[in-house]
Amino acid sequence: QVQLQESGPGLVKPSQTLSLTCTVSGGSITTNYYNWSWIRQSPGKGLEWIGYIAYSGSTYYSPSLQSRASISRDSSNNQFSLQLSSVTPEDTAVYYCARYETGWFDYWGQGTQVTVSS
Repeated sequence: QVQLQESGPGLVKPSQTLSLTCTVSGGSITTNYYNWSWIRQSPGKGLEWIGYIAYSGSTYYSPSLQSRASISRDSSNNQFSLQLSSVTPEDTAVYYCARYETGWFDYWGQGTQVTVSS
């Protein structure tokens, strides 16, 4: 059973960098052919895909967030991380990490609330 758990600060000040980590258990993040995503949901809005890091280490981002988002991994600890720079209150959301496998997200973390406020 694959499990994902997000961690990181729940409060970030405007203009700072949001940093979150997803710890994965029950499966390796380097296993072919899974991709590991970050997704968020802002209040009153639908889910928004931020980007993913592939099993190979390649990264792909939503065009709307590409200039501010960065996803990396620590294979030795089976973790992958999100950094989102220059945050504004519009980045306030529940952030999820999830595994993508050929057409659908099959495992999700429980989500972590991040609020951007001074």
